[in-house]
Amino acid sequence: MIGGSGGIGSALVEILSADPRCGGVASYSRSGAQKIDVTDELSVEAASAHAKETTGEVDLVFNATGALVIDDAQPEKTFKRLDPTAMARQFELNAIGPALLIKHFAPLLPRDRRGLFASLSARVGSIGDNRLGGWYSYRASKAAQNQIIRTAAVEVARTHPEAVLAALHPGTVATSLSDPFASDRERLEPRDSAQMLLSVLDGLSAEQSGHFFDYKGEPIEW
Repeated sequence: MIGGSGGIGSALVEILSADPRCGGVASYSRSGAQKIDVTDELSVEAASAHAKETTGEVDLVFNATGALVIDDAQPEKTFKRLDPTAMARQFELNAIGPALLIKHFAPLLPRDRRGLFASLSARVGSIGDNRLGGWYSYRASKAAQNQIIRTAAVEVARTHPEAVLAALHPGTVATSLSDPFASDRERLEPRDSAQMLLSVLDGLSAEQSGHFFDYKGEPIEW
């Protein structure tokens, strides 16, 4: 579990740890016992080496990292508010980070049976579903992540034919990420979202690798 100390990540760790089908859970985060910074390749490489040494093959790699507000830079309501430094930070965490995780963790997936790589995306990263505009950097970074997952799925399938790579929209969840923007909007509890996401993954086949799904298992257009 990457980002295992966050709202959704910690819920995923709890659920998986209690599942008798799960042989063990390794949790990595910036603040946990096992450290990782997905924006630092050396950190990602060290975490993958630790996972390989600890478990060998990994049946599920779940990236629960991501941020909407970084360094107090709020989502842009207009292109007039675009700031290149803030945009670069969004891409660093929400797109380059998942790419580095694929680079170093996807090789740990089993070659002779089903393995899963899942990463939290966001519906606002859908280009086809964008009807409100705004949030340029966050939208674009999540769209970039989706493309990275789609592209990696093609490559991973050549060596891991039963692997499934998926971008997942967790819904609007009651976490610190959505707190400033929730208003009176109904939100899912982290555990409910986590359980639904795991159910979605349970139902995906290799033919669905490289696609984008919401927490109900419905496909989201790119």
